Parts: sequence; C-alpha cells; structure tokens
Amino acid sequence: MPALGALIAEPLFLLADTAMVGHLGSTPLAGLGLASAILQTIIGLMVFLAYATTPAVARRLGAGDERGAVSAGIDGLWLALVLGAVLAVAGWLAAPVLVGVFGAPAAVAAEASVYLSISMAGLPAMLIVFAATGLLRGLQDTRTPLWVAGIGFAANIALNAVFIYGLGLGLAGSALGTVVAQWAMVLVYLLVIRRHAARAGAGWRPHRSGLARGAASGGWLFLRTASLRAALLLATWSATALGPDELAAYQVVVSLYFTLGFALDALAIAAQALIGRALGAGDVATVRAVLRRCLQWGVVSGAVLGALVIATAWVLPAVFTSSPEVAALLPASLVVLGLSAPLGGLVFVLDGVLIGAGDVRYLAWTGIANVAVYAPIAVGVVWWSASAGPEASVSLALVTAAFVIAYLAARAVTLSLRARGSTWMVTGTV
Repeated sequence: MPALGALIAEPLFLLADTAMVGHLGSTPLAGLGLASAILQTIIGLMVFLAYATTPAVARRLGAGDERGAVSAGIDGLWLALVLGAVLAVAGWLAAPVLVGVFGAPAAVAAEASVYLSISMAGLPAMLIVFAATGLLRGLQDTRTPLWVAGIGFAANIALNAVFIYGLGLGLAGSALGTVVAQWAMVLVYLLVIRRHAARAGAGWRPHRSGLARGAASGGWLFLRTASLRAALLLATWSATALGPDELAAYQVVVSLYFTLGFALDALAIAAQALIGRALGAGDVATVRAVLRRCLQWGVVSGAVLGALVIATAWVLPAVFTSSPEVAALLPASLVVLGLSAPLGGLVFVLDGVLIGAGDVRYLAWTGIANVAVYAPIAVGVVWWSASAGPEASVSLALVTAAFVIAYLAARAVTLSLRARGSTWMVTGTV
C-alpha cells in the first residue's frame, strides 16, 4: 500500500499539470504531450537506477549484510548523479532537434522546446530520486518514498499554479515548478539516507566494484526500458500523424495510462523488494508465494481500475480540456484503455518479479521482440486511418488499442513463458 501511494503520486500530479496546461489551450497541451514523451523517454531509460538498486540492496539485506546493502544503494546515487549531469547538458543542447523529429506544427514545437529545455535542469535530481527510492525499497521501506513523493508532488502542483497562472509563464511555468520540486525531494532523500548510512556504518565514497555491477545490470535494464520507450514513442508518433487535436487528446489518454500503470506497478515494486530479499536468503518457497499473490492482486486490481475508467469515459474529458474538439475524441479511447487494464496488471507484476530476480538479460531481448510485433501494427493503423478516412475518434481509439492491447499482449506472452519455469530463481547475494 505505501508503494502504491508513492507510485500513484507522480502520475496524479502529472494529471493535475495536464489539466492546468490543458485550460491554456490545445497548442500548449499538445506541446506538453510532445515534450513529455521525450522527457519521459529519457527519464524512463534511466529507471534502471531504481530497478537495479532495489534487488541489489534487498539481496544483501536478505543475506544479513546491512552495511553492504546501504553501500550498494549509495553507489547507485553516485551513478545517478554522473549520468544525470551528462544527460542534462546533452538534452538541453539537443532539445530543438529532439522536438523536430516528430514533425509537429511550428507553434506546438515551440511550446515543446521551451518546456523540454527548462526541464533538463531537473533531470539529475529525478535520477537521484530514482536511485534513492530504490535504496529504500531494497531496505523494505516503502513508507518514506510515499511521504517524500506526496509532499514533493503536492509542492509541485502549488508551484505550477503560481508560475503558470500567477506569474503568467504558461507552459514554461509548469516546467520550472517541477524542477524546483525535484531538487527539494533530493535534499529530503539525502537526509534520510544519511541516517541509514550512519546506523549501518556505511561510507559515502563510491566503490568501483559496486558501480561496475550497477552499470552491468543497468545495461540490460537500459535495453529493456529502451524497448518500452520505443513503443511509447511510436504510439506518440502515431497520434502526431493524425493531427494536433488527436495529439492533444492522446496526451490525456497517455496520462491516464501512466496513472493506471503506476497504480498497478505498486505490486511489481513490492514483488521486486520481497523477491530480492527472499532470493538473497535462499527462500524459493517465498518467491513462489509472492509471485502467485501479486498476480492475483494485479489482475483483479486492473479489472476494478479499468471499470472505473470506462464508467467515467464521458465525464473525464471535461476535466482535462476546454476544447470541444479534443474532448469529443476521448471517450472511445478511454473505453479501450479501461478494457486493457487487467492485462496491464498481469504484465506489470510479471515484469517486476523478473526484475526483482535479476533476470534482466531475458527482459532485454524479449523487449526487442515485443516492439517488433507492435511496430507493424502501429504503422498499419496510421496507414489505414490516412487511406480509409474514418472518424477521428475511431482513428485515435485504434492507435490506443494498438499500444495498450496489442503491445501489452505481446509482453504478456513472453513474460508468462519465463515465469512458469524456474531458471530465473537464482539464489545468493548477487
């Protein structure tokens, strides 16, 4: 439950940001959608800083080595700082080029470039937050990330409201408020980790072996996450090809998708921490029990959340946009999103289980295969929409279905095949 609270905080506040920007007009909302796709791709590729840190810390904790567990987490913080600084500079320089790849209208591209450039100042902070969260999860502490996320993102909403409307900064104000909130979260995390390090007798200097292990595991997780982000970018490209109103509507759909995904991913996070600790202790029976229980919760929770989305599909559009053209496009796509939620619960849990076990090489290679299945479907939907000329809402619904149903189904097959066996259940501290 604390993991759920921490995970759901970010997408809920992203939804609030989307709503605030959405009432500025369709152009800023489309710009936010485009910039968010790029920024979330960069951040998402670095999520291995949390996903690699959690099982590394948990395994050592399960083996009784608390000092080694905290040290492994601190190595993750250093890796996050270095990667964040490099990516922030590169992203700031390349922002106009990255936006230009999508071929959006000039007004939309200008808004997206401003948002992306400002957001790069918070990129190192976001990566440090990833690593710090992974450290605490590995120590079986999901409550502290809940408090930090809740307070941090609440401050983010307040700052964005002041900067967007109070100071009249528009979309740039949204980016600026997020950057300030991100660095404040880093400060809080460092104070918390300092207490853990003092109690366990762990130093703050990085260890070459720890950095090397993190980079090796992170390399495979990077490839796995790259395949996920490639699919998300392909979906954004598909929506962009339909038109600016469709892209603005897709931003609402994808924001809700991430909200559902983060909610269901709470079970995956719990599985990562519990399975990592059980494998470190050599307790295979607990590994199987955690897998069964999390799968049960994942599918049922997905069904409940999906039903809520479907029930409110004709009400939600007014929350996120004042544009009648954009609002009219949304209900059909939201119904598709709701129908896919139980499948998402299955996929997210299995993914978390294999990450917790460190089975990252399998996740990397099958991730590429899954994108290979999805890509021709996504391109085919765009081609058919352009040639057959269906209603815009139908085209957007098909773009949504290609991603949340076809792509997730491919992932479900490859993950289920692996989880049924025992190859991934390797015990020990590494």
